[in-house]
Amino acid sequence: MSLTTLAPDAGKEDIQSALESDGAVIIRDLLGAAPRQQLVDQLRPFIDATPMGNDDFTGRKTQRTGALVARVPACRELVTDATIVGAAETFLGPYTERILLHLTQTIHIHPQQGAQILHRDRLAWGTHLPRSIEPQLNTIWALTDFTAANGATRVVPGSHRWPWEQRAEPSEITQAEMAAGSLLLYTGSVLHSGGENRSQSARLGLNITYCLGWLRTEENQYLSCPPSVARELSEDLQELLGYTQGNYALGYYSDPAQPSKSGDILPPENALGRMPRPGKGASLSSATDDGFEVALQDDQL
Repeated sequence: MSLTTLAPDAGKEDIQSALESDGAVIIRDLLGAAPRQQLVDQLRPFIDATPMGNDDFTGRKTQRTGALVARVPACRELVTDATIVGAAETFLGPYTERILLHLTQTIHIHPQQGAQILHRDRLAWGTHLPRSIEPQLNTIWALTDFTAANGATRVVPGSHRWPWEQRAEPSEITQAEMAAGSLLLYTGSVLHSGGENRSQSARLGLNITYCLGWLRTEENQYLSCPPSVARELSEDLQELLGYTQGNYALGYYSDPAQPSKSGDILPPENALGRMPRPGKGASLSSATDDGFEVALQDDQL
């Protein structure tokens, strides 16, 4: 069974339908050749300095490079791509008020790398979350062609609805073959893995993933992209990194040096030199008792 491939102007409804049906979908030709080359050029020094993985899961002939928002300016436009963020907000919206950037990582699979074990990315949180809650939506941008021979991502369509213990038969596994510049979207619950690279050249993909705003993220964005870097970014990207409250009373901070003149319960935006955008954040420092009661009544806590 092959995955559905959509045009670059695909709407949220078509993307959502494919995700619900198969747990994954390809969007072709979403990144042009010139911006893709610019991105690869900016990534290359960091990839070249990254060692191979030290276990079978990360891949002993695979380089995984992170902290890309801080390191690679060209990556920022992909993180905030309107089509993809819109798809993530639609897909995850039933379970959260906000979404977060969960991970940025290049995956550079070299020749002779074997296939990774099939897995579900949501198991980063164990099996503690109910199956009825989908915690994340993932992307892999193809920065080189993805082929069956060079390790195109393996996917088991429909497995996002399977019981935890169900194993995939070889005939149920497909590969996300796609041209450079295309994108694979897949849910946190679908079985997938990196493929075996039987070719003579490396396969390069960019893994950008999003999760529910009330979960801990796989990549710690506050360390990978600290306030000294984040304050120079767009407000949309700052908020995807987590520099805003996930909901009322979720994610405020206190200045460890001294209380602020505006109070000791501060919105994260304060650390970047700004206040929350209207309608985009709720600060306990500006809340009233009545507002707190409304939040409770609306099940916002």
